[in-house]
Amino acid sequence: MKDRGIRRLTGNQDVLTLRSMTIDVEHLSLRELNALVTAAEQRRALVASRRPVAVVRRKLIAFAAQCGYTIEELIGTAPAEATAPARKPAARRKPGKVAAKYRDPDNKRNTWSGRGRMPRWLAEKTKHGRSPADFLIPGLGRSAASKTSTIGQRTVFKQG
Repeated sequence: MKDRGIRRLTGNQDVLTLRSMTIDVEHLSLRELNALVTAAEQRRALVASRRPVAVVRRKLIAFAAQCGYTIEELIGTAPAEATAPARKPAARRKPGKVAAKYRDPDNKRNTWSGRGRMPRWLAEKTKHGRSPADFLIPGLGRSAASKTSTIGQRTVFKQG
């Protein structure tokens, strides 16, 4: 059998073709095969006996108009799932602005808040032997580089 597309479009609905069905008939017993054939015949009879959607739609619109309504008034314009407000994924909060802690004495426009990656101008100057604490803006706090973490350190010592 030639490879055809798995789905074909008819109107706004996807209709699955037999190629996309995943029933492995090779491993089914005779009883299971008979049950499958019976179920398929019942489904085929049901689908064949139904009226086409377009005919039913026209009759519903006519009946609603006869009673003085429109279809939109009776069932709404959107499906029930679409009328419920969809939840938006939580937006990531931007980190707040932080005052600069470090300033380049050669170029006053070069500043750094101490967060994130060290800027090139400061990395270049610290590579030549200076400390980041040398570039701290006076009165704005301690150097972020000199903070000591208490994680993994003992805070309570045994006496005795």
